[in-house]
Amino acid sequence: MLIMTLKDLRDALVEVTPKTYHYSASGAKGNYIVWAEEGQGDVETADDKIIYQGIVGTIIYYTETEFDTKFDEIQIKLNSVDVAWSLNRLPMMRVMTISFIFGRLR
Repeated sequence: MLIMTLKDLRDALVEVTPKTYHYSASGAKGNYIVWAEEGQGDVETADDKIIYQGIVGTIIYYTETEFDTKFDEIQIKLNSVDVAWSLNRLPMMRVMTISFIFGRLR
C-alpha cells in the first residue's frame, strides 16, 4: 500500500504553479519550481522486508518577483499533503530551497 507517490508530489507542486519541472528546467523563464528525489530516507523493516520507506529530495523555487507569495504557497501545499519539509535556504536572490521527505508504506 502506498501513502504517497512521486507523481502525487509532482501533482501537488503543479497545483502551486504549472511551471513545475523534474530534475531540470532547461530554458525555463520566469517563476518556476524544479524538484528531484535524491534517495531513501528512514526505513522500517519487518520479516526481512521494507514496510516503510522514506523518500528524500529537494524543491527549488526560482522567482523574478520580490515578496513572491508562492514561497508561502509551496510550504502550505506541502503541509496539506503531509510532506515533512525544512527550509534550507531563505528566499535570498529570489531562490528558495526546501528539503522534503515523505513516507511510503509497502
